[in-house]
Amino acid sequence: MAEPPFRYFESPDHPGWMTWELADSTRFNSLFGPFLLRVEHGTARVRMTPRHLHSNLSGKMHGGALMSFVDMAIFAAARGFGLIEAGTAVTLDFSAQFIGRAELDEPVEARVELLRETGRLLFLRGLVVQPDGAAGDAPVLSFAATIRKPSAR
Repeated sequence: MAEPPFRYFESPDHPGWMTWELADSTRFNSLFGPFLLRVEHGTARVRMTPRHLHSNLSGKMHGGALMSFVDMAIFAAARGFGLIEAGTAVTLDFSAQFIGRAELDEPVEARVELLRETGRLLFLRGLVVQPDGAAGDAPVLSFAATIRKPSAR
């Protein structure tokens, strides 16, 4: 039996969080993971730590890397909500508004809410923040997205 495309398991280093990672490290998604995932009060919190690989020429997280992170985070969130497994789900719509910048080597977190589920679609929205300790969370990007769920096989 083939290994599932994603691994989803309790994080040994982060109690209360799940790890969500691509099994095949040669694919694009592996440039961003593994992700940490936690669902609290109807919100999925998906974390990654941007590295130099994700930077722009200003030494901050590149906007394209942020949008790629969110595109993957909505699928991690849908998995965390128990709505999809890895498979043939696709992003149908995605919009983003840049609010601030994200520093490298500090976690960024996508906070994802499910607005509505239909037979084939998931409507989601959220905010990417960079937790800033005592100063609170610095908003980085807001987003809305629609996922088409996998076809039944």
